Amino acid sequence: MLEFENVSKSFWTGTQHKVILDRVSFRVELGKSLGILAPNGTGKTTLINMMAGLEKPDEGEIRRGCKISFPLGFMGGVVSRLSAQANCRYIANLYGLDPDYVEAYCRWLCGLGEYFDQPLGTYSSGMRSRFSFSLMLALDFDVYLIDEGMPSTTDVEFNKKAGAILQERLQTTTIIIVSHQAKTLEKFARSAAVLIDGQLNMFETLEEAKQLYDYQTQG
Repeated sequence: MLEFENVSKSFWTGTQHKVILDRVSFRVELGKSLGILAPNGTGKTTLINMMAGLEKPDEGEIRRGCKISFPLGFMGGVVSRLSAQANCRYIANLYGLDPDYVEAYCRWLCGLGEYFDQPLGTYSSGMRSRFSFSLMLALDFDVYLIDEGMPSTTDVEFNKKAGAILQERLQTTTIIIVSHQAKTLEKFARSAAVLIDGQLNMFETLEEAKQLYDYQTQG
């Protein structure tokens, strides 16, 4: 499970005190994927990073009783001067996994061809997104964290393969996905929450969450 207890987080923007979370408590049980709706600029990425342990709360406690992925799109663990092949083996060793398996899986899913053996620093943003998503799916996590859905790529074949794998993972793992669009959450989560004004409002269904979200953002 993943649990936040009385967690607060804020930033000073230079002109104002921006509150992301204000004494927020919630719990995500394994097997119950969660979608979080949040308008742009309210702290979606910060929330996901806190779940992953990349950012610390100002107050409160975050408990992680399971293996939680890095956020989709996060490239902080890879080295740009190394190839995708070398990065796969390096990350696999960090997680105690078989480097041969992780490399082969990523090479198959990425579909980058000869570029897989070139430095990541030479990749386009779309290629880096494909590699990041492939690496995340190659590793063994209980909870997968996704910020705004599928990676930004125009490769139709990759989108199809990765989307199918993610749907299959829903049967055995838990997904937490945040987005400013309800449509992005529909395929991945039944229960949902709305992040508004530093509070996370939890709902049993996505439809209930959409009602509050639409009222707050369009009302």
